[in-house]
Amino acid sequence: MTFATFNPPERTLMGPGPSNINPRVLAALSRPVIGHLDPAFVGMMEELKVMLRYAFQTENALTFAVSAPGSAGMETCFVNLVEPGDKVIVCRNGVFGGRMIENANRYGAQTVIVEDEWGKPVDAQKLEDALKANPDTKVVAFVQAETSTGAESDTKTLTEIAHRHGALVIVDAVTAVGGTPVKVDEWGIDAIYSGSQKCLSCVPGLSPVSFNERAIAKLKSRKTPVPSWFLDLNLVLSYWNSDGGGKRTYHHTAPVNSLYALHESLLLLQEEGLEAAWARHRTQHAKLAEGLAKLGLDFVVPEGSRLPQLNAVKVPAGVDEAALRARLLNEYNLEIGAGLGPLAGKVWRIGLMGYTCRSENVLFCLAALGAVLNTAP
Repeated sequence: MTFATFNPPERTLMGPGPSNINPRVLAALSRPVIGHLDPAFVGMMEELKVMLRYAFQTENALTFAVSAPGSAGMETCFVNLVEPGDKVIVCRNGVFGGRMIENANRYGAQTVIVEDEWGKPVDAQKLEDALKANPDTKVVAFVQAETSTGAESDTKTLTEIAHRHGALVIVDAVTAVGGTPVKVDEWGIDAIYSGSQKCLSCVPGLSPVSFNERAIAKLKSRKTPVPSWFLDLNLVLSYWNSDGGGKRTYHHTAPVNSLYALHESLLLLQEEGLEAAWARHRTQHAKLAEGLAKLGLDFVVPEGSRLPQLNAVKVPAGVDEAALRARLLNEYNLEIGAGLGPLAGKVWRIGLMGYTCRSENVLFCLAALGAVLNTAP
């Protein structure tokens, strides 16, 4: 067999991620590789940590990017903060709450599940009741922005409830950061993880995380070793934290160029301003919602709980949803997402994340979707 250089098609990415990438971020990827212990790279790492604190709205010293995708950010939180026998309450209202449960179970937790219907936010009263019934709970975990449904839960209220009962909080903010308010310090979140490829519009493969002092105290008081070598914060931090003189201890070879790209994407976020970015996502979501209504399409999530950046839309009766997505991809180079779990075959997931979240993309998506729906067999 003979092969040639791979040249991917240019797509408008309006699925659940990745999102399109600003040309400045793509340009950052092509800059010269330097060593991951090079003083220049170490200086860039320090800037990146400061900008991640801005994105998370935190002063947590322990804020950095895990050298792996958001799923590894999830594992970083669970593997460091959960020990065998710990009681952990996980709130599940979609696919990614389910993945939290798998993490807790694999690390030996006594897992208690708070279930909510897919498309609905986590019910705060259900969490309150579960904590009253399980007063020895060590950790509460939930998804702020459930990517499988487009539902947003009330992170501030859920965190307050968990803390009132003496539990630490782990929050999945993979689809939230950069697109909707995430306020780690104001809300008191103990451990949080995100992803580089959603509203931050960077390349996939990095997971920003942040841990507060309560979480660090839990880590330091473990009775058992952290069961993952690569994700053990005690080891990783020897690389990400300097000794005051800028020196780093080798842990792994960091994805140098991907971190250049994340640095540039965070710089773009700072230049725009967080509140402006949140407002942009809300504005474009409103335009999309108006256009979808004109096409006769309904949302899965009730209006007050919808994420602006991830829109789950019901497939009309009689429409082959997979065939329609294929036509959008083949005829318009437009990607939208399919449903997952019990929503498979029943919904489309339309993303408005980061650099993708622009008026021209909303109008293009609505026009293409309308054209294909009008000519569907």
